[in-house]
Amino acid sequence: MSITVLRTADSWWVALDQREAVPVDTTATTTAELLADLTAVSAARSGGSSAQARSISTLQLVSPVTAPCRVVAQMTNFVSHVRDSGMDPATVPLTFFRKTSGSISGPFDEIVKPAHVRFLDYEIELGLVIGRPLKVGATVTAANWKDHVAGLVITNDISARDVQLPKTQFYEAKSYPTFTPVGPSLVLLDADELDRLSQLRLVLKVNGEIRQNSDLAEMIYNPLQALQELSRFQALGTGDLILTGTPGGTALKAPPKVVEIIGSLLPSSAKWKAFFNAQAKNDKYLRDGDVVELSICTPDGSIDLGIQQNKVRYA
Repeated sequence: MSITVLRTADSWWVALDQREAVPVDTTATTTAELLADLTAVSAARSGGSSAQARSISTLQLVSPVTAPCRVVAQMTNFVSHVRDSGMDPATVPLTFFRKTSGSISGPFDEIVKPAHVRFLDYEIELGLVIGRPLKVGATVTAANWKDHVAGLVITNDISARDVQLPKTQFYEAKSYPTFTPVGPSLVLLDADELDRLSQLRLVLKVNGEIRQNSDLAEMIYNPLQALQELSRFQALGTGDLILTGTPGGTALKAPPKVVEIIGSLLPSSAKWKAFFNAQAKNDKYLRDGDVVELSICTPDGSIDLGIQQNKVRYA
């Protein structure tokens, strides 16, 4: 049975329902320490009293994933996003990039655009929180991959496209402070519930307009495949975070093929100047004051990661 964990600046909480939560009696200050104290988490869920309960609406929630930690992200992992990017889903490889954990922010914090960034984009992603360390060279199978995943979170992979594309630099473009909002909930799941991942629906809205709306059935490489690949070269520890890719619907889309061909004939500086002049007409990029709302849940609501809502502020 899933357990919904929340975090404030000085406490961990377990939700009793959608309205109330009780504190966890633990000395844990990090996600890794909390996951090592699941007895306390279970005790809060089963033994929390009405006297201890607090209205969730009164809690100042922060990210349930604490920094420092490793943040590893999959690239172009949904069929619709691959097509938006002008690629063939049948041939796209399984690839990863890293983000700094300093980019992690809370589920209701502002997303702050650095002054030098022009084109700020959004990407809703399911986050996997590692529960058991994964060593390089470990054997990951269909029978044991779920042992390494403690739970799920909502994440938003905010991207500075005008940094990312000309530099072909994901690390910088996606690692500015506030560029990885996480939460509000860390939902701990058992093995049977993890089998239902494909039913999860990801929805991202900007000012109430749905921009991204897909379920995980269109994921190209599933978590088993991701962990198998990562085990070849990337150690993971308890509390680390894996972003599993985003569906189509981001502001950035590949230009028509004819435009791409013409652009390839231009000097690099001229090509990117022309590209971003065209992007300046795209009203889907995040603007000052925009409100971005994300949700991930199954259709029946039995697995529900909550609602993340962040306002955009231009520095």
